[in-house]
Amino acid sequence: MLPSTTLFRRWEVKQVMEVRTYIDQLQNTVHIPFPPRRIVSLVPSQTELLYHLSLDAEVVGITKFCIHPEQWFRHKTRIGGTKSLHLEQIKALQPDLIIANKEENEREQVSALMADFPVWTSDIHSLPDALNMITQLGEITGRPEQALQLSDKIARQFSLLSESLALGTRPREAAYFIWRDPWMIAGGDTFINTMLEAAGLHNIFSDMRRYPEITLSQLPEAFSTVAPANQFVLLSSEPYPFKERHIDEIRAVLPEARILLVDGEMFSWYGSRLLEAPGYFRQLFS
Repeated sequence: MLPSTTLFRRWEVKQVMEVRTYIDQLQNTVHIPFPPRRIVSLVPSQTELLYHLSLDAEVVGITKFCIHPEQWFRHKTRIGGTKSLHLEQIKALQPDLIIANKEENEREQVSALMADFPVWTSDIHSLPDALNMITQLGEITGRPEQALQLSDKIARQFSLLSESLALGTRPREAAYFIWRDPWMIAGGDTFINTMLEAAGLHNIFSDMRRYPEITLSQLPEAFSTVAPANQFVLLSSEPYPFKERHIDEIRAVLPEARILLVDGEMFSWYGSRLLEAPGYFRQLFS
């Protein structure tokens, strides 16, 4: 009879050799050991999702911007920033799954990791994209039921939000700033734009793509046909940390607008943080 340690090693090898094939959101074919045991997450909102799916033991590396949950931020290995990954540190962790995002990570760095490890990449522009990502990662990590329950709960909450908005809210126009010096706003093809619409706002710069630079002098013209009561300017907490002092700069050119400091995570994080977004929007715009 073989020693128990030998039996265990043969069982372990058999488990490692079980590989499943998935298609990520960039339509890449990715071969991933099932279930993955050493996960590195390169995206803060997806890191929080992995925590929600009870993958504490499996996640071995996160970025320095993965601040939620706090205990992971304090104790997990940090592998650089989302756009400045420490590739050798990631390699040393020997991950069997790396989770990336098209927008948040640099293509060259992700490509370098793909040469050695399975990399599953998300591409999120809409709420359905986010819900699809959640369920796919649930399947990949062996947490399909938890992920489906989470996805369904998020979808229900956004559906209820939409129904409440349909009961007769005024048309509201908004500009959403993500950066200062230069001033940059969210365009119409971003996930932030989707969240603005979910909150009952129309992006005044929806005809622009990605995150264009503008000048504050463009605001009066952009809002020229909008009643003052329906003018909203949102200053995000991330990536630029807007503060109270920046409100005066906007008010100097758009004196009657409602200018709000908003939680950027609620508008741009597309994992389990979406559970909190509908309630936040109701409170913010009531």
